[in-house]
Amino acid sequence: MTFEPSRLQIPLESPSDLRHPAGVIPAGLFPQVSVAAIEAWDAGLKTVRVDFTPEPFNAGQFFQLCLERHGKVVKRSYSAASAPGAPLEFFLSFVEKGELTPGLFDLKVGDLLGVDPKPLGFFTLQEVPPCETLWLISTGTGLGPYISMLRHGAGLARFARIVLVHGARTVLQLAYQKELEARVAEDPRLTYVPVVSRSDAPAHGVSGRITTAFASGALEERARVKLDTNSHVLFCGNPQMIEEMVTALKARGLAKHRRREPGHFNFEKYW
Repeated sequence: MTFEPSRLQIPLESPSDLRHPAGVIPAGLFPQVSVAAIEAWDAGLKTVRVDFTPEPFNAGQFFQLCLERHGKVVKRSYSAASAPGAPLEFFLSFVEKGELTPGLFDLKVGDLLGVDPKPLGFFTLQEVPPCETLWLISTGTGLGPYISMLRHGAGLARFARIVLVHGARTVLQLAYQKELEARVAEDPRLTYVPVVSRSDAPAHGVSGRITTAFASGALEERARVKLDTNSHVLFCGNPQMIEEMVTALKARGLAKHRRREPGHFNFEKYW
């Protein structure tokens, strides 16, 4: 099976949305679990943790969430930011005209949320072929699956270097920054490079967009390692960033990874 972009983080309305009486989730659709904690990072950006630990899954996989909205049950897919074996956690961005996210942002601790316990997706470390350097490149909430991978730790020992790149508009949107900096202090193989486009970046980061930072060489200079054929890249986030980076990597002789044709990058588009 080849890895292909499998979903959108904030999909448009789909035929699978179910009309139902207001306030009612159809019996047997998804179990309802309570919201255990909410952390707001910046306006329109938060993490929601629920009081539910699913069966073991692979870090990087996603789960379907559902809520009743305007007389209709709406379900969407979101990557888990939590490690397997921990209560599920989701890193969310607000979309004003989104079908589900306004409802997710209205949730309070103790409210109920429908969660499908079955994990889905192949954006996992199990799909990464042998390489020296693992690059984890993300924008916005595309950081979520990488948080899950780092928290779990399984499968990371085989890489000599791990570079996590997170692109955001402002420093306030660099969610999980303290956690990531603490992990860098504990693991000399790990480098964290925040890339900020609309304000000054932290001292260990880069100002601008990920694509321009890569084109100028600033990204690799800050990471202190080349992104070459000894690397494998996971991209997660803005489709435009992914498309531009894929074009740039192909120009360097890197190829998309497929199980029957090992390559150098996989991706998951969020939009």
